[in-house]
Amino acid sequence: MLIRVPAAFEPSPSEITPRRLYLNRRDALAAFGALGSLGATSAHAGAKLAATRSSVAGAVVMDKLTTQADATSYNNFYEFGTDKADPARYAHTLKPRPWSVVVEGECAKPGRFDLEALLKLAPMEERIYRLRCVEGWSMVIPWVGYSLSELLKRAEPTSKAKYVEFTSLADKSQMPGVRSGVLDWPYVEGLRIDEAMHPLAMLVYGMYGEVLPNQNGAPLRLAVPWKYGFKSAKSIVKIRFVEKEPVSSWTKAAQQEYGFYSNVNPNVSHPRWSQATERRIGEESGSGFGALLARRRQTLMFNGYEAQVGQLYAGMDLKKNY
Repeated sequence: MLIRVPAAFEPSPSEITPRRLYLNRRDALAAFGALGSLGATSAHAGAKLAATRSSVAGAVVMDKLTTQADATSYNNFYEFGTDKADPARYAHTLKPRPWSVVVEGECAKPGRFDLEALLKLAPMEERIYRLRCVEGWSMVIPWVGYSLSELLKRAEPTSKAKYVEFTSLADKSQMPGVRSGVLDWPYVEGLRIDEAMHPLAMLVYGMYGEVLPNQNGAPLRLAVPWKYGFKSAKSIVKIRFVEKEPVSSWTKAAQQEYGFYSNVNPNVSHPRWSQATERRIGEESGSGFGALLARRRQTLMFNGYEAQVGQLYAGMDLKKNY
């Protein structure tokens, strides 16, 4: 067993994670089972997820956590509206139980997995990841889940599986934003299969030690920390192995602005704004004109995960393949 001793400059757990009292895994699964008897408006209140702290592939984030209040009230989830406050305001209508995910396409073992089976698939881990939005804001969030590859490898993808396509729920009765024409529903995203199999790509069931709130993509979503946030599909109902590059929803809506790869790259500007800096939500900003400058910080290549994922794009033109 490898025991890691923190360096003197590292913050204590109490400084980087506000909630440290987790139930054991059996109790966490029992808490999930209890959710089925709760109303839709309170389906996630107080439920805990057991998790061990993990730093996958050396990706240690030393940044201060975004507060849970900010992370659960400032979101992009267009199925519930385009305003950042809309998901928290309207997502109580989402019914995260019962839930299942279909895995299909170019694989030897397709199937349907219900939520309980997915929860038991691999040990839960807490991973603190940076989240960078293409609009120029960022957060630091402690996700709870496990590597996406834990599910994908069980489907035994064939040699034809070059990409993985993810489809989100699109139910007008539960998601008022789906009644709009802002996107061509359902929401579809995709990764190259080696990206999807990378240990940093995460299947998420919770955050801040609690069950994933509706507004953050309940009951399960992706967290792909080196890419802009819209690549991390929420409320997933289908995972499909495909041979050809999927057409992502935002690429379909505005190909000139949202490329398939969408890696965080401060050297490639969005057509309407620079990506060189970002605003960390909740960060102290001072006052007056100086505050406008203080709110900006330099954006890191691959969102700070270049050492872990840079080799995936060796030889590629990252300005062309944005």
